[in-house]
Parts: sequence; structure tokens; C-alpha cells
Amino acid sequence: MTAILFGTLHGWSIANPWNGHAVWWLQLIAMMWLVRRISKIESPKAAAIFGFLFASAWFTSSMWWLYTSMHVYGGLAAPLAALGVVALSAYLACFYTAACAAFVWLKRHHPWFDSVLFAALWLLAELARATLFTGFPWSAIGYAHIDGPLVKAAPYVGVYGISALAAFIAALFVFTRSCALKIGIVLVLCVKAFLMTGPQAMPDKASQPLASAGLTVRLLQGNIPQNEKFDATTGVRVALGWYSERLLGAVRDGVDLVVAPETAIPLLPQQLPPHYWPILQDKFGDQAARTRKTAALTGIPLGDIERGYTNSVVSLESNLSRSYRYDKHHLVPFGEFIPPMFRWFIDLMNIPLGDFKRGDINQPSFAYAGERFAINICFEDLFGEELAKRFADTATAPTIFVNMSNMGWFGDGLAIDEHLNISRMRAIEFHRPVLRATNTGATAIIDAGGVVTQSLPRSTRGMLNGKIIGQTDLTSYAKWASQYGLQPLWAVACAWVIFAIIRKKYVPQSFSKL
Repeated sequence: MTAILFGTLHGWSIANPWNGHAVWWLQLIAMMWLVRRISKIESPKAAAIFGFLFASAWFTSSMWWLYTSMHVYGGLAAPLAALGVVALSAYLACFYTAACAAFVWLKRHHPWFDSVLFAALWLLAELARATLFTGFPWSAIGYAHIDGPLVKAAPYVGVYGISALAAFIAALFVFTRSCALKIGIVLVLCVKAFLMTGPQAMPDKASQPLASAGLTVRLLQGNIPQNEKFDATTGVRVALGWYSERLLGAVRDGVDLVVAPETAIPLLPQQLPPHYWPILQDKFGDQAARTRKTAALTGIPLGDIERGYTNSVVSLESNLSRSYRYDKHHLVPFGEFIPPMFRWFIDLMNIPLGDFKRGDINQPSFAYAGERFAINICFEDLFGEELAKRFADTATAPTIFVNMSNMGWFGDGLAIDEHLNISRMRAIEFHRPVLRATNTGATAIIDAGGVVTQSLPRSTRGMLNGKIIGQTDLTSYAKWASQYGLQPLWAVACAWVIFAIIRKKYVPQSFSKL
């Protein structure tokens, strides 16, 4: 039961259930308990049990909102939906189960060696979870440190490097017998946290005085209930009317860029009323005589039954064939593509368009007004290593990220807070501002330092007006991740584990000192 308790606290450190903020010190405390518990046993099997219970509780407590998508909106029976959340959590926990068992098998009872070993094994578990079977790295422990001192490492090692640092610090605190070192670790972390001037989450703000430089932007949040979103008599009618009025209003107001969220237009172009799309195209395309033009990006499904469907973003131009188009690459399992042998599971749920085609991984940015907007849809911004590929050519590297999401599937819960922190981490890793246009929240403007400068209250309908300035510098993380992806982290972690295996096999325990 204690393992489940601390695993739950570990999950809440990503975004606590009271105010949704990340709690970096709670993550370290929970992990210290796990390290201390498995370090006192010599059986890899026993360590695996503790690791499994801890990690299962961690994922269940931080991703319980999946129940809402499967039961409330997917129509899956409540027991099956609850079982689905538990089963997914158990699957993800297996990576950390293996890490805990391997640690007990390879540990040498030397504080520094064992601390690095634990960090390396934990990093391997995080990386494997992030990549195998399309990957699902939600709730990586690095996100718990978005407002903590370790976030300063993000531009150098990314979120998984932060995860490894947190694991190393927790292990070293447990393993070292030096009180002075323990006190030093606590003081350094506390002082750095106290001195940090950012990034910090800001309260909801519908408007702020605009700076003189940068592009004016307008982000739309329709707040269409998910159970009505694809209903022709309710959600579809409201979405078509509300979004078209706000898109056209942005042209009248002279806004530089207006962004509507994922599937803001919930119908295929051929399903729209006859004059709906031409009116929007003509209004945005007929701006030659204007001194100030307006660009628009909106989410819309594209395709047909012969060619397949895509979850897409298009720019509004006078000719759809010439407009910018982005097709979502990293699809959500079960929601947007059906894994092999799981058609029966999708058939149990009422999710429209549940099998999309993938777009290319490195699609061009939307170039406009001297900026390059890198589009990503929904949880695509969870995969920083994929976004990094867009920085391989400095001449075409993005200057601004744009995330377009529909979090209505998951209710008004922690998923919104967790996703906002994911976007903030991407901003810090790449030193790029982020525009977030969502259906229900969090619609926000994030600066290049990860600070939420403006946001709309969640679960409300409205527009967020602001300004944004792109960045062109490249962080260390952007440089190496654009060329090698996550391979450097894999290499470092694997090298230490291999060294530990060789050391266990050929070096007697009596010669355990480095």
C-alpha cells in the first residue's frame, strides 16, 4: 500500500489535483522513497513488484482522465473504461518494473556508482516508453520540474535529461552517508528555486496591453462540448457559425494571424454548406488592396474514403489547392489509428474518423510575415525529438510553435494542466514562443522562456488577443536532437548499464570502490 501511496504522489507531482501546478519537490520525495525501498532488498523480483506498484499508481493518478474519453465520450462501459486505464498504466509500468529489478541486480553499494546506475536505468525506461509502439511519454517526470530549478537544464538535455538528473539526485540523497552532502543538495535546490525568475505559470488573462513589436495574433476557443461536437443539429451548427464569424472578424480588425483549434471545422470540405468555404477563402484571399493582411490557420479533417482521411490544418487562401496544409504525423492510438488486432476495441466506442493517415514527420513550417510557424496537433508536442527534426536546416527552422488541440475528449481535468506544461517545456527546450489554440483549454500564449503570458479561462468560449515575437537562435538541445534524435541519451544510458554489467561479472564485490 505504501508503494501505491508514493506512486500516487509521484503522479500528482506532474500536476496536482488542487490547482494543477507541477510540484518538483514532491516528485523528488516520492522517488527517494522508491530508491530507499528497493535499495534495502537484494531480490530483483521483490524490487520489480515495488517498481510495478509504484509506477502503476503513478500513471493511474496522472492519467485517470482517459476514463472520461473512453466512457463519457467514447461510449465504452464504465467497468471496461476503468479497466482500460488500469491496463494502460500497468503496461507503462512494466518499463520501470524492469529498471528497478535491473538496479537491484547490478547495484554495487557505492553511492556515486549506484546513483548513476539508477539514473541510467530510469532514463532507459523513460526512453523506451517514449518510443516503443509509437510511444506514449505522457507524465514523464521531467515535467514535474517545469517550475523547479532543474528546468534550467532543458535547453541542454531536454525533458528526458531532466528526468535522469532528478533520478540521480534522488538516488544520491538516499545512498550518500554524508549529512553535509545531503544538506548541500537540499540547500542548492531550494536556493535555486527561490532565485528563479521564471518560468512560472500565470493566472488566466483575457487581455493585456500589447507591446509595440511583433505580430498581432488572435486565438479562438470555441468550447464546443465533445458530446455535441460532431452532432449536425448542435455542435456542428454552432462551430460553423461561431468560428466563421470570428475568422472573418479578424480580417476586419486587421489581426496579423488568427488561429482556430484542431477540427474547429468538424466537417470535411465536401460536407460543408455550398457557400461556406468559398466565402472564407474569398475573404482571406481578396486582400491585395489592403495595407495589412490577415492570415488564418484552422483545423479541419481532409480526404475521402478512397484516399483516406487526415487530421489537418490549412491556411485560408482564395484557392484551397495553393493553401498551406499540415497533416498530423503522430497519431493517437485508438483515437486516430487502430493498432493491429484492436479493431474490436474501437468498435466498442463511438469515436468518429478513428483511422487517419499519417503526414510526413518533417513538414514545412507556415511562412508568413517573416516568421516560420511550426504546426503541431494535439499531443504531437509531447514528442520533442520529432519537433527537433524541423531544426536540422537553420534556414528553414521554426521561429514560433503553434499547437492546435481539442482537449474536450478529457473533460475539465488535469489533462489540460499537464498539456500546458508540456508546451511550456517545448518552449524552453527550443527557446521558441508557443501559440496554443484549443477547443476547451488551455488556450494560451507562451513566451520563449516558458512563461504563460496570456491565457483564456478553460471551458469558456472566447478570443485571446496578443502579440508574439519569433526567435531564431538554436539551443544546444535543438542542435543535437535535430541531428541525432534521442540517440545520444540512449548511448549514455546504455554505456553505463553495460559498464555495470561488465563490472558485476568481472570485478569482485570486495573491489566495489571506483
